[in-house]
Amino acid sequence: MLITNATVITWGDDPQILTDYALYIDQGVIQALGPTEVLTPHYREAERLDAKGQLVMPGNVCAHTHFYGAYARGLAIPGEPPADFPAILRRLWWALDKSLDKSTIYMSTLVCLVDAIKHGITTLIDHHASPNAIPGSLDVIADAIDRVGLRAVLAYEVSDRDGQEKAQAGIEENVRFIHAYKNHPRIRGTFGLHASMTLSDATLKACVDALPQDCGFHIHVAEHEADQQDSLEKYQKRVVQRLFDLGVLGEKTIAAHCIHIDEQERALLKQTGTWITHQPRSNMNNGVGAMSFDDMMRENLRVCLGNDGFSNNMWAEWKTAYLLHKVVNRDPRSANGTDIVQMAIYNNARLVEQFFSGSRFGELTEGAAADIIFVDYKPYTPITANNLPWHIIFGFESSMVTTTIVNGTVLMHDRKLLTISEEVVIEDALSMVNKVWKRYQENVR
Repeated sequence: MLITNATVITWGDDPQILTDYALYIDQGVIQALGPTEVLTPHYREAERLDAKGQLVMPGNVCAHTHFYGAYARGLAIPGEPPADFPAILRRLWWALDKSLDKSTIYMSTLVCLVDAIKHGITTLIDHHASPNAIPGSLDVIADAIDRVGLRAVLAYEVSDRDGQEKAQAGIEENVRFIHAYKNHPRIRGTFGLHASMTLSDATLKACVDALPQDCGFHIHVAEHEADQQDSLEKYQKRVVQRLFDLGVLGEKTIAAHCIHIDEQERALLKQTGTWITHQPRSNMNNGVGAMSFDDMMRENLRVCLGNDGFSNNMWAEWKTAYLLHKVVNRDPRSANGTDIVQMAIYNNARLVEQFFSGSRFGELTEGAAADIIFVDYKPYTPITANNLPWHIIFGFESSMVTTTIVNGTVLMHDRKLLTISEEVVIEDALSMVNKVWKRYQENVR
């Protein structure tokens, strides 16, 4: 395929904005990049995709999400509003995940994937829980991903909260899936853990012992003070120290949130090369606080950007992160635009490369993966590589995404989904949601 008449945003080591350029794609990889008039004669037989002058840039990455949260949209928690995050977990998420069976796992995944394609997300790193449907649950999610053509990394959330038998089933599901999908072109597995406060030493040790070679974990870390309180009371250690001592941290491990950690814990995360994900909209919604973003970026920690199962609008996460830390710190210099780009573009790309070894992401350069979006953005002030972060933060909207391409396959063109019918997904989702909400009402009592 030859994409022509593009205004290419390259990112990469030498970010540039290239006007009237073309990209030749073959085998899911960008094979050539050059002016439209130069490349067109060389690839006369290639399928053409005219960008019509739109911005053409790497697809967005979501470093931490929960597909199963799709059926929480519009769901009202009965009774008084939960007073804190542990209550939200008990009364919403842990009752909802118990309500899922394989058919509704599949449907909630499709709902999220449609949302992701429309909003220009090409890779998602998911963290799944369905304690009443564990074996094969990751295959169900992978089938949905395969159907629509997105790229994803999947994990099952091991936890002791539903008993030892289900914790063991979660371990087995992670290990089985990691091996089964190790060579898939767009899907990989990692090893999911819920959080320190719902995992005993014995279970964590069993997970470390079962971890396949060259793999890591995906775990929530100190999202709320309760995680630290639990660790200090039970183990006389702070959460990150406990995870370090048990061998959970490392260059393939993702620690989501990391809000209530201290300087020593940050040092351990840096020492081990552990990835950290920031989910500002979710943190604000749950009232759990804000991570020490500026400290982490200054200390060169591997901070990435996710959405925690919120709508798949990563530019909304950019904007929220940019504003949140200014308010928290009462300092307009906090969370500057270049740090937001470092997190959301460069760090997210390097994280994806941990799972798809040998591929390059987050840039439009020769040899990079052909995960690409078109954005119909018409600026009223000049757009350059230097001011691009602020155009994205203050000008871009997810509705401006017109085309989404993953691994060289067009999933949406001119805002029309090509690999799946949104109308059918809506109809099927609505037909199933009542039974999920009914089971939820029974579980939440």
